[in-house]
Amino acid sequence: MRWRLALAMVAGWFASPAMAVDCDVMQHDGRDYSVCKVDVANEELRLFLNHPETGDVLGSFGSVDALVSGQGKVLRFAMNAGMYHQDRSPVGHYVENGEEQMHIIASAGPGNFGLLPNGILCIQDGAALVSETKQFQAEQPECRFATQSGPMLVIDGELHPRFLPDSDSRYVRNGVGVSDGGKTAWFVISHAPVTFHEIAVLFRDELKTPQALYFDGNISKLYAPDLGRHDGGFPMGPIVGVVSPAE
Repeated sequence: MRWRLALAMVAGWFASPAMAVDCDVMQHDGRDYSVCKVDVANEELRLFLNHPETGDVLGSFGSVDALVSGQGKVLRFAMNAGMYHQDRSPVGHYVENGEEQMHIIASAGPGNFGLLPNGILCIQDGAALVSETKQFQAEQPECRFATQSGPMLVIDGELHPRFLPDSDSRYVRNGVGVSDGGKTAWFVISHAPVTFHEIAVLFRDELKTPQALYFDGNISKLYAPDLGRHDGGFPMGPIVGVVSPAE
């Protein structure tokens, strides 16, 4: 029954008219997730890290909302978007408004970021790409915004080769996948601790995203007014969000 419900919700998403952000709660394999669909072709999807005037790290959804409100816009959706150091600077590649603030890191290392292959979310005008890092380096796409994280969840329709169905590593996790040739981005956060394998299967089998990227676990947060979500807690590094003109 839950599987049918999830399938019906996804079918409805694909059939319904495009909105700035369409968020709902989805059940998959007995677990609840908040899933937000973004029409990248028609909406402003972007990244936030520092205040453009003061240079201070924004760090929270409230700070981002205040920033865009001062620009005559409304924050429709937001989520933490990549791992960061203690000072909240990005661990890997980061581009904002076409300016690179952190270079690409392609080497293996400790922690989830170094669980290769990792990847990069690249936001262009009217499209979003999720690429495995070495492929990104080879193709060098132009990105207005970009953030690197890892590991990849889905690579060319296949799960990351290191994921184990019976893993006991569980956290509240979030990530992003793309479909429709980059015109649609899907942002997912689990309601309870899940494994890499479980959230990756959701992206592959239910959302049909050929590429998906893990953002983080344990500190994962969501801003989705339609769902009554405005998560607080520890300050964040990179944040991804959708903004639109205030009515």
